[in-house]
Amino acid sequence: MPRFSSTPVRAICLLALVASLASCRHATLAPVPLPARVEATYRALDAGFDKAGGFDVVVFMDRYWRLAGNPGFDATVDYLREGLVKGGFADGRPEAGAGPSARVWVEAYPNGGHGWDYDKGTVRLIAGDGDSEVVLSRERDRVSLCINSFSTAPDGLIAPLVDVGAGTSDADYAGRTVKGAVVLGDGPVGQLWRQAVQQRGAAGVISTAAPGYVRPASPDAFTHQDQWDVFQWGSIPYDDTIKGFAFKASMRVAKQLRAALAAGPAKAGVEIASTFHDGPSRTLVAEIPGRLRPGERIVMAAHIQEPGANDDASGCATLYELARALQAGIASGRIPPPARTLTFLWGDEIRGSRQWLTDHPAEARGVQYMLSLDMTGEDVTKTGGTFLIEKQPDPSAVWARPSDPHTEWGASEVAADSLKGSLLNDVHLAVCARRSKDTGWVVRTNPYEGGSDHTVFGEAGVPALLDWHFTDRYYHTNLDRPDKTSAPEMKNVGVAVGTTAWWLASANQAEARAAAAVVALAAQARLTLARTQSAAIIAVAPDRRAAEATENDVFRAWKKWYVEALQSVLRLPATPTDPSLRRAVDAAIERLRNETR
Repeated sequence: MPRFSSTPVRAICLLALVASLASCRHATLAPVPLPARVEATYRALDAGFDKAGGFDVVVFMDRYWRLAGNPGFDATVDYLREGLVKGGFADGRPEAGAGPSARVWVEAYPNGGHGWDYDKGTVRLIAGDGDSEVVLSRERDRVSLCINSFSTAPDGLIAPLVDVGAGTSDADYAGRTVKGAVVLGDGPVGQLWRQAVQQRGAAGVISTAAPGYVRPASPDAFTHQDQWDVFQWGSIPYDDTIKGFAFKASMRVAKQLRAALAAGPAKAGVEIASTFHDGPSRTLVAEIPGRLRPGERIVMAAHIQEPGANDDASGCATLYELARALQAGIASGRIPPPARTLTFLWGDEIRGSRQWLTDHPAEARGVQYMLSLDMTGEDVTKTGGTFLIEKQPDPSAVWARPSDPHTEWGASEVAADSLKGSLLNDVHLAVCARRSKDTGWVVRTNPYEGGSDHTVFGEAGVPALLDWHFTDRYYHTNLDRPDKTSAPEMKNVGVAVGTTAWWLASANQAEARAAAAVVALAAQARLTLARTQSAAIIAVAPDRRAAEATENDVFRAWKKWYVEALQSVLRLPATPTDPSLRRAVDAAIERLRNETR
């Protein structure tokens, strides 16, 4: 995901009544009491979430390179479905006239990819004296062969190894003959492949490219020994005419290859056995039907594809366990049945969510809120990542704020006039604060950046946010394995997401008034912070008049956003809004409108 700054700095504006909000980066999480039924749901999920069961899902998924339509993806769908059936979900789509019951089923649609997978991907370094050594292999490196690489002949190929430096410009190839060769370069694998294979006829490429947060360019800047051996997996365009290949390699392998080339000509022996699968893309759907408003729903989604344990086996496992724990709690009477339907989706990231919205227009119109789970189980002591709530777009996604820095994923273009406030960010943060009180869980936020399933629902007009971890120095790498995953971290996220979803699905009048209080408190805290930050920004601005105008715009944007967020509380109860809720919301809005910078 990353493409932005090199310094991982994150912050959160937390629900607090203390002056430390003026420096939100260092604020501490200040929980507010949850309503009684929400608290009961929280406790039932805490008791019912099986950490060992979640970790078993991670271990199962970790064995596969999962792409829509390939055997590992399909095996994961079946594994999760079977587990949910054992956990109390009836197998099969809801039937007309049937009573309300939790159900799980699989939906399929034409695959937009090629279902790539591979059994063998080996590179041998053949020195000038004929000595041969395996430097890359599936057994050792797991994801070194790039997506869409084609098989070699059964006995492989032996080709000259040519170093082209970066390999991304014409100058890198001056004086070098690469036709039929295996090209070594430091540039991004896609650019390297196009330059060497598509344009100059190389047989394939080996790319060493990796972002600085995974592996600094210089060993002098290494902070961990395993940065010698880490690399990010990658992909090349599908081309069944050229039928080329690409590998990713660590700095240790690159150093070894270049040392051999410095001693004289060298060759690469390559053996690849890859497959393409043209079966459908499958989405696993589970639902716990709402008892009062079944046509309205809260959606939670996690993506199956990609090979990582954290990305996103941990998200799938977290969603699986929270769905199972919710259903078990409802069946036992510890959790009241939701008033609105709870929908759980496991599928192909972004494509699967789009397809679900397209295939279910009536259900899509009833989606009230959406929570995406992506990389939810990181062991933060090992990965360097921290838990983040990527907020539904608010003014921090439009105007850079010292308290709300972006991650290395980077900012997306968000228009100020596209912002629409809702209660989602602050209600979810309040639940996470409750979890933090029990476990010491570190909870932070980042402005909206996009790139996972929450983006799709947001584009459809649904308030949506992402629960994830970043910056992760193992992100998209060969070392994203179960040993970097934390079962307690998955439980923290699962309990928080499940509690939030139940609250959004089931709120009565008292629970809606509690949500209004949470949002009103957050609004006051944000405006207090905005005043402090604006004063500091204006004081050092070269053009104070322009800065003053901008800061006025920011303040007005936050007021508008929070007025809309408070108004959204009126739609939260599953029963018709009563006068006391409307009075509470109206009073909070009136106080907010009277605020000045």
